[in-house]
Amino acid sequence: MEPIRVKKLRPGAVLPAYGSAGAAGADLTACLEAPVTIEPGQTAFIPTGLALEVPAGCAGLVYARSGMACKQGLAPANKVGVIDSDYRGEVMVALHNHGSRSRVIEPGQRIAQLLITPVLTPPYEAAAELSGTIRDAGGFGSTGK
Repeated sequence: MEPIRVKKLRPGAVLPAYGSAGAAGADLTACLEAPVTIEPGQTAFIPTGLALEVPAGCAGLVYARSGMACKQGLAPANKVGVIDSDYRGEVMVALHNHGSRSRVIEPGQRIAQLLITPVLTPPYEAAAELSGTIRDAGGFGSTGK
């Protein structure tokens, strides 16, 4: 597998790193000069100091770190960030505080995880009818009956 090219945009930036041999996501680290406090219900854009060269046909997906989300209430505001293959700007993580206490992000703290995944980009076309299925138009909760 070819490596992902990463450009450090500022001092203190840390390359994404896998926490274990079987980890699906590589940790993204806060590239801050000073701690940032995120108040309950607020969102802060945390820089990583990195730009990525995501391969064509792939996307970088930025997910919450499970410990931060479950124990501290901090998770990406957009739930899953998408880094398109043609984006070359700095990767920022919009961390939202879902909890009831202020949380502090420290310089060098692991704040999210990055997965590189293939994507399909089929064309879309208008259709007068769609093929039928057993479920058909059954929506929310329809398969739990």
